[in-house]
Amino acid sequence: MSDPSPALSVLDLVPVRSDQSTADALAATRQLARVADDLGLRRYWLAEHHNMPAVAATNPAMLIAMVAAATGRIRVGSGGVMLPNHAPLVVAEQFALLEAAHPGRIDLGIGRAPGTDQVTAWALRHGARGVEDDAVARFPEYVDTVLAMLSPAGVGLRLGGGTHVLRATPRATSVPGVWLLGSSDYSARLAAEKGLPYVFAHHFSGRGTAEALALYRDGYRPSPEHPEPRTFLTVNAVVAPTQEEADRLALPNLRSMVALRTGMPLLPQPLVEEVEEGDLDLTRSDLARQMLARWVVGTPESAATAIRDLAAAYGVDEVMVHPVAGALRGTPADRAPAREATLRLLSGALG
Repeated sequence: MSDPSPALSVLDLVPVRSDQSTADALAATRQLARVADDLGLRRYWLAEHHNMPAVAATNPAMLIAMVAAATGRIRVGSGGVMLPNHAPLVVAEQFALLEAAHPGRIDLGIGRAPGTDQVTAWALRHGARGVEDDAVARFPEYVDTVLAMLSPAGVGLRLGGGTHVLRATPRATSVPGVWLLGSSDYSARLAAEKGLPYVFAHHFSGRGTAEALALYRDGYRPSPEHPEPRTFLTVNAVVAPTQEEADRLALPNLRSMVALRTGMPLLPQPLVEEVEEGDLDLTRSDLARQMLARWVVGTPESAATAIRDLAAAYGVDEVMVHPVAGALRGTPADRAPAREATLRLLSGALG
């Protein structure tokens, strides 16, 4: 008997192609989210990245509001909010309002990385010292503060000899689901200590996933809200009717990731033909091959098998797909048909 199919979810960085404006990229994301909603996928998370020509996901809360309004059922969340970039009260207020507007559908995924370069991190944090500033050191405290502010009772702030209660919203009747995200052992240990759900960024790192999940599960301290550890897997995916088509559609994102990892100029994501016409032969790149080895790129049948195998290997019942299929010349600027097809084909093959 084959392994059961895991639930599918979506991670979206809101990519911006060379033929798109920001408005086009947002329109494509709305449509992709509607496809995920119609297919019955479990959740749709949006990332936080700054000052990147190929990524429009700069503000998860605003994107979540847009996507939740454009869909009717799917859970919508952040993958994630980079908490050191923001005041905890602001994050709690944003997600309390989102939960009030879309009760039972909002996830708050929290990360500690800057989501950008050092200079932009400095600007985000009012001139603080990049990733080693006080906000990073106080990350566990800030997580506790967000959780407390989201609760109906709020959190007491001692100031001037008195205690002042801070609440994210006046009359909360429900709270968003809160997850810790990470790509290192640090977040795995912290999530286990606090009894929170946890997601390892397998789609980005691809290494250390098993070790991080083992640390999380072995060290988990049950909490009233989460008596058992809860996690899922993230993976980059391109699915097309044939392997050849899938391989071609993987080229644009692969080109962008190689540029990011090697210090090459960052540009809007190229079209498939622009990569093929370029002077960088990705087939000869060891880095590109190493990246592709951790992606799911193939036909619906092979991709579904790979997703089931990943879920079984890491002991999860949910896989969050980051659909990274590129676009061909002539693609409508406000759509991402190959990303939509990845979801449709994979969902259909998983049954």
